[in-house]
Amino acid sequence: MAVEKKSMFPALRLILLAAVAGALAGAVAVYVTSRPAGNQQAPAASVSETDVAACAAKADTAKSVAASATGEVAAMLSADPPQSLKSLAFNDPEGRPMTLADRAGKTVLLNLWATWCFPCREEMPALNALQKELGGDRFEVIAVNVDAGDDAKPKKFLSETRIDTLGYYRDNTLALFNELKKRGLALGLPVTLLIDAEGCLLAHMNGPADWSGEDAKRLIAAAGGGA
Repeated sequence: MAVEKKSMFPALRLILLAAVAGALAGAVAVYVTSRPAGNQQAPAASVSETDVAACAAKADTAKSVAASATGEVAAMLSADPPQSLKSLAFNDPEGRPMTLADRAGKTVLLNLWATWCFPCREEMPALNALQKELGGDRFEVIAVNVDAGDDAKPKKFLSETRIDTLGYYRDNTLALFNELKKRGLALGLPVTLLIDAEGCLLAHMNGPADWSGEDAKRLIAAAGGGA
């Protein structure tokens, strides 16, 4: 299903690129506000020194992948340096605690979103379309909802917008966002990370993009997640 491209993407990309450069680091549209913690939090997985070293050795790969980020996904930045994200924790579609280590062998596009974040809502149909076309044994879009409270509001949004392919991943504690913020990867929402089959971060971006187009598909293929 074709997804209509939004005129908002180019303008927001310019703002976000300026923020990354440091010019607007304190004024960029950050959509995360203080939220009360929930009572569900997946346990962190340990990351070995071997994992850390293996990811750090992929600097050239990360630069090559980021060089493929053009057009609608041009705001994707190379991981500098690549780091292991195996320990990132959230809940799976059945509500069970998991970490990214549980998706070993798959290239993952990890996206954090919330119903109160307008740009997040705008890009969800495109993420759904990307998962519908490329999702499988080699690739998955993992869109993690970070709304506080229960599941009623995010599930209603997904139903009303016919998001029928993405799994319902969840973290109502904001622990996942705060971990990415601590690592210098998250300014606000949405935030999207491209992670290889060994759990290594290759590229990342803050802000929305049209994930249903050819630009996104080329980027995913460069990271080893093509169909």
